[in-house]
Amino acid sequence: MSKLGRYPKEFKVEAVRLLNLGDKPASELAMELGVKRTLLYRWKDQLKVKGESAFSGPGRPTNDQLSENARLKKENTRLREERDILKKAAAYFARDLK
Repeated sequence: MSKLGRYPKEFKVEAVRLLNLGDKPASELAMELGVKRTLLYRWKDQLKVKGESAFSGPGRPTNDQLSENARLKKENTRLREERDILKKAAAYFARDLK
């Protein structure tokens, strides 16, 4: 399926339905679908617990999203440091004006 391991809700629901039919062993079904057997069981448990609301989230963020978040956090830290330095400088020069 996908290299990132993201599967649409319909795919997961259908995989669980096929698993519940029991026509094929879970390992064989997993090989045919291109997923791990444990993933099938995890999806089955999620569907059992959450029902229709299972698989509603966007899933794990992509590497691009993670790297973008890391870059923005780093930039945010740098900007806060610059702001603090400028505050101190402004206070220092304001003191000399008195």
